[in-house]
Amino acid sequence: MKKTTADPLRASAEAQLAQTAPALLPRRTTDALLHELQVHQIELEMQNEQLNQAHLAMEESRDRYADLYDFAPVGYVTLTADAQIAEINLTGATLLGVARQQLLTKRFSTFIVHADQECWSRHFTSVKNHVGRSTVELAMQRGDGTVFHALLDCAHQKVGAGGTAIRIALSDISERKRLEAERNQALATAEQANRAKSTFLSSMSHELRTPLNAILGFAQLLETGTPPPTPLQQRNIGQILKGGWYLLSLINEILDLALIESGKITLVREPVLLSEAMLECRAMIEPQAQHRGIGLVFPQFDTPCFVNADPTRVKQVLINLLSNAIKYNRQDGTVAVECTPRPPDVLRISIRDNGAGLSAEQLAQLFQPFNRLGMETSAEEGTGIGLVVTKRLVELMGGALGVESTVGVGSVFWIEFALAPPPQLAVHKVGPAAVIQPAVPDGTPLHTLLYVEDNPANLELVEQLVARRPDLRLLTATDGNLGIQLARLHLPEVILMDIHLPGISGMDAMKILRADAATAHIPIIAISADALPYNIRKAVDAGFFDYHTKPIKVAEFMKSLDAALHLAGKE
Repeated sequence: MKKTTADPLRASAEAQLAQTAPALLPRRTTDALLHELQVHQIELEMQNEQLNQAHLAMEESRDRYADLYDFAPVGYVTLTADAQIAEINLTGATLLGVARQQLLTKRFSTFIVHADQECWSRHFTSVKNHVGRSTVELAMQRGDGTVFHALLDCAHQKVGAGGTAIRIALSDISERKRLEAERNQALATAEQANRAKSTFLSSMSHELRTPLNAILGFAQLLETGTPPPTPLQQRNIGQILKGGWYLLSLINEILDLALIESGKITLVREPVLLSEAMLECRAMIEPQAQHRGIGLVFPQFDTPCFVNADPTRVKQVLINLLSNAIKYNRQDGTVAVECTPRPPDVLRISIRDNGAGLSAEQLAQLFQPFNRLGMETSAEEGTGIGLVVTKRLVELMGGALGVESTVGVGSVFWIEFALAPPPQLAVHKVGPAAVIQPAVPDGTPLHTLLYVEDNPANLELVEQLVARRPDLRLLTATDGNLGIQLARLHLPEVILMDIHLPGISGMDAMKILRADAATAHIPIIAISADALPYNIRKAVDAGFFDYHTKPIKVAEFMKSLDAALHLAGKE
């Protein structure tokens, strides 16, 4: 039988018991005591084993902690109250590029680049004096002098009896800073490209519209001249006007598309009374429909219906869709406009024609710029831009545009806008409307106009328009500085001002005249080939009485001129 570790103990205990009290303790009691001693010995051995296991576990845990601490993805640094390095993990030492033992007792500021030293000093003082955490980004340098960008997550801690330590989590953010710099450079480049694009658009608008102003302006003069043109001349003039206005519409579409793509277009979202917009669109589109024998069917609005959209752009969208429905319809066809509420708060406007319809292949290419779907050789004019502009305008207004079509049956183009509550109208007193009289009776005092314009054709056009009005006389100047001098000398009732002038611009000339008490009251009308909407708003906001884009529409221009003269007469 194998002897246990308790045998020697038992033998010793039995011998002792036999000597001290052999007669007093029976054999059974001795066995019991020996058994208790044996159990106690086993318990001690188990406790020792447990202590050994706990010690081993603690050592393993300490090793794991040391590994986690040393090889953490960020550097851990402990600074004393005077900013010396008291402790640093292996990652931190690697980031600083110096052996760990060599870093101890070094000042942390040794590794801050000179330009960020003051920032670090302020931050360290703030952290040391306030319990809590804060972060700062600094440029740091390694032991070899190479620079990297670091994020310092700092915490103030109390240690010992009134002692202070600063714990820092140190991260290398050089890659993030590089990406940020690249992104900022890309944004700056994009912004520069947008500015260049805007400048190009403004220049292109001016260069294309200036010759068109002469073509359409003089054609309108011929059309309304005395004596009236012969029937043949009238047809020829009509062809000139038709081609000129069509070319202008193409320029407008290209500029609209470019503005949308550059993000420069600005929309005003407000409640738009749909019945009123429909009436205006119908009035503009009916001549085209009558010319082609197309019947128009518009909905009746029993109650006012408002949609959330830009008033001008929603009419542009409707006119474009109506014009296409008429243009690509069959002879004596019909265009029907329907309005259908859709839950929860959307109105769908459908424009239905019974033209040739579109195939699935054509539908897939419908909204590609400059793609006319095989209609390039047809008699119908177009560029394939209108629908693209229409779709993007609708989407910019928060709406949607779609199409359903069947070959041989026709197409339905629909747009959806959010319904809007009626606007709250302010109640105010309305004064008498200004009466604009295009024809001035004999005996009316002569009014002086000043036209500042460097283009001879534009000058001649306005000269001929003014020549038809016996109540007007015209002064002209070919640059802004001369225009300012003539305005101060003659004090004309109204000034017509081009925007792009040699030397000083029309905008600057207007501001100078506005700042002069002698000329501040004179209405100034801008006449410019720059048709970009934000430039027009900028000019009107700056103080122009009105703004007319070249080519001018003679009737609208004369109406604006009469309004300015009326205002000047009240001064």
